[in-house]
Amino acid sequence: MRKISQKQQLDAKYPLPKYTLQSLREKLYLEWTYNSNAIEGNTLTINETKVVLEGITVGGKTMREHLEVINHREAITYVEDIVQKAEPFSEWQIKNLHRLVLKGIEDEYAGVYRIQQVFISGAVHIPPDPLRIQEQMDQLMHWYHGAAQAFHPIVSGAMLHAIFVGIHPFIDGNGRTSRLLLNLELMKSGYPPIIIKVDNRLAYYNALDKAHTTEDTQDFIALVAAEVELSLDLYLSAVSNFTP
Repeated sequence: MRKISQKQQLDAKYPLPKYTLQSLREKLYLEWTYNSNAIEGNTLTINETKVVLEGITVGGKTMREHLEVINHREAITYVEDIVQKAEPFSEWQIKNLHRLVLKGIEDEYAGVYRIQQVFISGAVHIPPDPLRIQEQMDQLMHWYHGAAQAFHPIVSGAMLHAIFVGIHPFIDGNGRTSRLLLNLELMKSGYPPIIIKVDNRLAYYNALDKAHTTEDTQDFIALVAAEVELSLDLYLSAVSNFTP
């Protein structure tokens, strides 16, 4: 598989030059924040997202849109912290990530499983009744610590995202949280984060809905794998002439 050989090539370049790595991370984290929020309807452009992260207020935009940017960057920092400390994956981490995503926006629902039925706009799949959320989250954690450990991290990351967002355990912020969980799984295995682009939103939604309604996750896994290749290509192009 090409993506495995790319990963091996990148691993052979470690440790990467300090400032090259820093600039790559800043680029990907900005694009991750912009695209993940844009998928959910945030109207800030990528340049406006950048200045918000620099502490500047953008006129004509809502406080919620500003907070979504700031919160997402804090959530990425939390993901990095989990990876650095090699903390085992837990339901507590999921709730903490969600708490960061909704901080100051909907504090009442931040990190708290929903007690109302919700629907996913444009999707055939209907999330479970609130009374079944804890049961399904328990099943997700059992799957992750059991069967998922035999999977390639690209597969386990994609499936973790798909299963989680199918449960839709929170009132709001499920999409952003699911993409954070996907990248958490990839980064724990030494992959750079990937960007699900707002321009690819239709294919992304269709692949997820297919996974939820038919239990066929191949399209979604393929979509994630393609984005992994793009992120690896970016890193490799930046260090192509570097010898550790």
